[in-house]
Amino acid sequence: MENLLQVGAVTSTHGLKGEVKVFPTTDDAHRFDALKEVILNTGKEQMTLQIERVRYFKQFVIVKFKEFNDINEVQEYTGFGLFVTRENAQPLAENEYYVADLIGCRVVLEDGTDFGTLTDVMETGANDVYVVETEEKKEVLIPAIHDCILDVDIKNQVIRVHLLEGLL
Repeated sequence: MENLLQVGAVTSTHGLKGEVKVFPTTDDAHRFDALKEVILNTGKEQMTLQIERVRYFKQFVIVKFKEFNDINEVQEYTGFGLFVTRENAQPLAENEYYVADLIGCRVVLEDGTDFGTLTDVMETGANDVYVVETEEKKEVLIPAIHDCILDVDIKNQVIRVHLLEGLL
């Protein structure tokens, strides 16, 4: 399990005073209201940034970090992800999982037969859809509903599924 969970990505600068426009990658964009700090991952380094102010514009979060006061200071960080530690992550309800914990899980059929590996989670309006690469290297989409997802064991990284007729 990864210790860092992505909550957003810096898409561009906003204004001249060091604010950035963030595309939230969390279920609840307003969770930024409760955050005091985030970790900016540039691929080469990780910087802990203190959040000074947050406001909302359309589907974006406008964030002002204490460390930056000018557009020129933040311009180089567009395109990079913002993360929180698992300790600062939103608590999960029953039968909820962090996507980062699901990716890479082994997927087995209800009889225990290996089926494949979960490679992605697509968010749709009604429910999530698990993207599974089968043993034959084919991609199968499985809706994340109780009829299909029988058991999720994050500790052992195994998801037990029932394939509804027509999914293959």
